Amino acid sequence: MTSLNEPRLMNLNQITVPSQDLEKSIPFYETLGLKLIVKSLPRYARFECPNGDSTFSLHHTDELPKGEGIYVYFECENLDKKVEELKKAGIKFQLEPTDQKWLWREARLKDVDGNQLILFHAGENRLNPPWKINSKNSK
Repeated sequence: MTSLNEPRLMNLNQITVPSQDLEKSIPFYETLGLKLIVKSLPRYARFECPNGDSTFSLHHTDELPKGEGIYVYFECENLDKKVEELKKAGIKFQLEPTDQKWLWREARLKDVDGNQLILFHAGENRLNPPWKINSKNSK
């Protein structure tokens, strides 16, 4: 049995979201800056994220999730500049870059299937917010 105190044995490296039309979704995500690396139409597409080694994919579904659905966060070093570039490319935002009380700056948009996307910049506060739980005191 492994201890929770051992080095990380798990890493999130892939997110998959539903899409009813990959032909429309692929260009949208390419406009965001993701690089298409697998195109298996009409069922599946996978993208490489521009930084790091994570991937993002779409899978075809006949019915989208109900309710609030999926939220996917993409961190951008220069959020305001990225949002301006995307707006010039025709991407519409529901929320312009806004400073949030959790110390992140966020802009919100939806993909062609209505999945909620958040472009954000958190810097050090993503992993180390002032209210971070101290592992010694979390028991």
